[in-house]
Amino acid sequence: MRANAILNSFNRKQRALRAISALMILALLVFSSCLPKSSTGRGARNITVYGFSVMKEVLERAIFPAFVAKWKQEHGEDVDFASSFAGSEYVTNQILGGVSAHVAILSIERDVDRLQQAGMVRPDWRNLLPNNGIVNKTPFVILVRKGNPKGIHDFADLAKPGVKLIHPDPTSSGGAQWSILAIYGSEIIKARKQHEGEVAVNPAISDAAKTHAAELLKAIWKNVLTTPGSAREARTQFETGYGDALITYELDALLMKQAGAAVEIVVPEATIFSEHPAVIVDRNVSAQDRPAIEAFMQYLWSDEAQRAFVQYHFRSITTESLNENNPEFAQIKLPFTVADLGGWAKAYPDIIEHVWRNQTQKRQ
Repeated sequence: MRANAILNSFNRKQRALRAISALMILALLVFSSCLPKSSTGRGARNITVYGFSVMKEVLERAIFPAFVAKWKQEHGEDVDFASSFAGSEYVTNQILGGVSAHVAILSIERDVDRLQQAGMVRPDWRNLLPNNGIVNKTPFVILVRKGNPKGIHDFADLAKPGVKLIHPDPTSSGGAQWSILAIYGSEIIKARKQHEGEVAVNPAISDAAKTHAAELLKAIWKNVLTTPGSAREARTQFETGYGDALITYELDALLMKQAGAAVEIVVPEATIFSEHPAVIVDRNVSAQDRPAIEAFMQYLWSDEAQRAFVQYHFRSITTESLNENNPEFAQIKLPFTVADLGGWAKAYPDIIEHVWRNQTQKRQ
């Protein structure tokens, strides 16, 4: 009897050990099934991209899939992209607030400088990338309803009585800030052209142009109907029937026409080319993911990626022939950039803060 009791106890212990072993094996199998798959056995690379609103289509439909295929072919590894899109200022605030973005593609350089000042981006970020970190560009145009019933042919016409303008909010949208620079700067550039050679030696001409530009901005702002949070939100409102006009990126205007919207594109005589920076948010990048992230950043300036940008109506920053061969792109009579207004270090305090925020917005 004692022998049977000992045998039964032994069997119970063996069954318990087998049950524990089975549970451990099952747990290991479940854990391993949750890991990213890779042909190398090292797991997938992860890249999180935060971008300003109108970058969504070209990145998710063209750039990300092409890079995933390229990296897989060259390294035998998978790459997983996660992305989020909103107004450039809002995206920057999210990153400053702690979201784990590896790459930021923003509407304005000033937003990258804000990240750099917070220690999230290297001070020499411009020197580390092609074209000083600018990845593509696009001019600002005016969208109007089919037939142009309000007779809008240039920025000045947006100040006409009865015109209802959709304009994104400059406190959250980089596109809105470009729009303000486009309106204000157009008067400066036209004055310089009209008084070519005189402006530099006659400050009165320059001062008069600045005064006229500020007055035009104030007059146009009185006709602003709504201020959505991003350029894409502004486009959505215009698409649903609000307003008579919308100042926007040429690429968004072309996307609307491509979709069959009953709109027309008005090309101002003088308008700004917005230039969009891409940067690595170094504070968030691990040693494991850095090789893929750096390769992705360089890929943005490749011929393949630049062709994709043009396909989605951005203009190439590296290959002007891609732009010249695209019949959809407007011919701008007097194009200019933020550099013509002194760069963001001057344009933001002088125009966005002093003219728009302190004079225009506060007097509405």
